[in-house]
Amino acid sequence: MEMTNAAYGAGITPLDQQRRLRRVVAAATIGTALEWFDLVVYGFFAVVIAKLFFPSANELTSLLVALSTFGGSYLMRPLGALLLGSYADRYGRKKGLTLSIALMAVGTLMIAATPSYASIGIAAPIIVVAGRLVQGISAGGEFGASTSFLVEHSPRNQRGFYASFQMAAQGGTAVIASLFGTLLTHYLTPEQLLAWGWRIPFIFGLLIIPVAYFIRRHVDETPVFVHDAHAGSPVRETFTDNKMRLLLAIGIYVLVTASSYVIVLYMPTFAIKQLKLDPSLAFAGTLLIGAMQMFACPLAGAAADRLGRKRVLLVCAVALGLIVIPLFVWLIATPTSFAFIAICALLGVVISGYQGPMPAVLSELFPSRVRTTGLALTHNLAVAIFGGFAPLILTWGVSVTHSKLVPGAYVAAAAAISIVSLLICIRKFGDHKPTE
Repeated sequence: MEMTNAAYGAGITPLDQQRRLRRVVAAATIGTALEWFDLVVYGFFAVVIAKLFFPSANELTSLLVALSTFGGSYLMRPLGALLLGSYADRYGRKKGLTLSIALMAVGTLMIAATPSYASIGIAAPIIVVAGRLVQGISAGGEFGASTSFLVEHSPRNQRGFYASFQMAAQGGTAVIASLFGTLLTHYLTPEQLLAWGWRIPFIFGLLIIPVAYFIRRHVDETPVFVHDAHAGSPVRETFTDNKMRLLLAIGIYVLVTASSYVIVLYMPTFAIKQLKLDPSLAFAGTLLIGAMQMFACPLAGAAADRLGRKRVLLVCAVALGLIVIPLFVWLIATPTSFAFIAICALLGVVISGYQGPMPAVLSELFPSRVRTTGLALTHNLAVAIFGGFAPLILTWGVSVTHSKLVPGAYVAAAAAISIVSLLICIRKFGDHKPTE
């Protein structure tokens, strides 16, 4: 039986509870934003990194190798999910989240400090790949630990709102990374960007280190973990007793992965390489999407607490599946600044509507004793299959088919999978009721 926050808070004033909750949300949100920033900034600067660490006579080959390294780190994420998810279910969400952040700091430092291929030869790409693999393990445990951390500190009837800050933080990541991309490409010459400018965002990402310290010293463990029973083998219990829940959760998360990695992460590369738009405009579009996520995800989470979380997800999934290909058709036919910004804005609204309630929906699919492991496996299996190699698949797919609609078709297919999963989930488990 999951321990309620009311029971845990006996003897604590409402003001103290609110202060504790604000501290939890701030720590988890900032930590998540910086951790995701450290992970995705590699993709934002893939073109520069390709030239410095994976030189080739063919520019496309160089970019594909760099993007393969980006995707290769995602192969480590299921391993991170197993190790860090299980660790957090056995020893605490707080410890699991702190360890995840520490590993991300190590991987980011390895990339930021590595000299180029021209300076140290083959050692350069080896160190960069190793840093990406460490980041992959770290990210494998982050989603499960931080989502459990937020959900289990939240009032039961407001979980959609508070857990949505997990996704709002990822929007913050896009804002910060896009700002770096926009400002660096605008104010630095190509030579300066290649020589040292690309390292600036990675150095900024090391601010995650004091966040880990703050969480360790000043944030409480979740009441659910303190009072509920713990699984002796969270991984085995997830796969034996919660197989259906895991499969449905992955299906629901597919659209989150596809929309994040196609619309947010791959969009700058698509706009620059395929549409021949100015790089600063390409980064500005993703900055807009991220800004909308920061504000719209909590609104969507709060609305879902009242209207039904799975039903809100279903409406947004159907909407995104219906509009994404027509929007790409318009953008390809009219590759203007206005069309690009307008499409980013519209997609940002719909994506936020889906992503906001999603962490609460997934967390409540799993019992507390295996929650972090279930969430971590859900996130990382979906990402490893549908997200990590998405930039590589899309770049290759466009070059082979000569169709610029490939990214839109990819998102539409993901929407279909998530719609079916949500319908099964609603039928089998029902939906959150506003009176819960």
